[in-house]
Amino acid sequence: MEKRFKIWVYREGEPPLVHDGPLNNIYGIEGQFIDEMETRKNPFLAHHPDEAHVFLIPVSVAKIIKVFYEPLVTYSRDQLDRVVIDYVSIIAEKYSYWNRSNGADHFLVSCHDWAPDIGDANPALFKNLIRVLCNANTSEKYHPQRDVSMPEINIPRGKLGHLDLSPRKRSILAFFAGEAHGYIRKLLLEQWKDKDEEVQVHVYLTNNNDYFKLMGQSKFCLCPSGYEVASPRVATAISLGCVPIIISDHYALPFSDVLDWSKFSVQIPSERISKIKTILKGVSDKKYLKMQMRVRQVQRHFVLNRPAQPFDVIHMLLHSVWLRRLNFRLPIA
Repeated sequence: MEKRFKIWVYREGEPPLVHDGPLNNIYGIEGQFIDEMETRKNPFLAHHPDEAHVFLIPVSVAKIIKVFYEPLVTYSRDQLDRVVIDYVSIIAEKYSYWNRSNGADHFLVSCHDWAPDIGDANPALFKNLIRVLCNANTSEKYHPQRDVSMPEINIPRGKLGHLDLSPRKRSILAFFAGEAHGYIRKLLLEQWKDKDEEVQVHVYLTNNNDYFKLMGQSKFCLCPSGYEVASPRVATAISLGCVPIIISDHYALPFSDVLDWSKFSVQIPSERISKIKTILKGVSDKKYLKMQMRVRQVQRHFVLNRPAQPFDVIHMLLHSVWLRRLNFRLPIA
């Protein structure tokens, strides 16, 4: 893939709605990806659209929300749909690439919760578009055969490396701290909040640094869905060498085309939250050590590098797009 795969980034439009995006916090991977793709030294960047295997629509959903919806006075997606539809209409009229494939070799990247709603106003136009999404909920609008699940990443720089303790020195069985966002977290807090020394579940901690320290001291890190299925805790746990416990319903995990999540995580559906301790106590020391070793092996796939490096999160996302592009053949002219 690295030697052959080429991407054309449409040049139409101006920031902040296109060619831009947040570079920090939980939506940061959206802007980082767009910026990386537009960097001249990007080896995947096509010099001419005829060379491209796929075409990036450089629209930032997070920026659209910031410009048109803050302060929030409506949940209507009309303005979001209008911006994206207008952009696609421009490139479809100017070039032949969208029309020849009906958008099947085009992709859009977004970590915003509203991104799966793109196209509701015109489903026929967007039915083939590859959407790279953090909010990868298979019970809603995410389609695993067409779309790509993107990890949500919110990792402070320069604070994590020294906290990755060896598995033998991790004294906490399981840990979570966070507010009751969404029904799964509410269930978790109702069942476990401040009730068990081994399964430590809290709403608030006295110091923000304690959060990462406690994750680094834990064997298992509880990663429940919030209002949406994805959680930045998954990538944080992996970076800290903590085996992630995915507590979610209908979450398509990132890079499942090539990563076997059962080898380095535990998945617990919401109806089994009361059994968390029993489930984790049932993991033998031998199995835990294997899982923790595999967590370390997959760490590089959840690291954001600039410039991107082989096997990091940006390359993994591109590989996922590449696989979906292979499933489509352009019609013979």
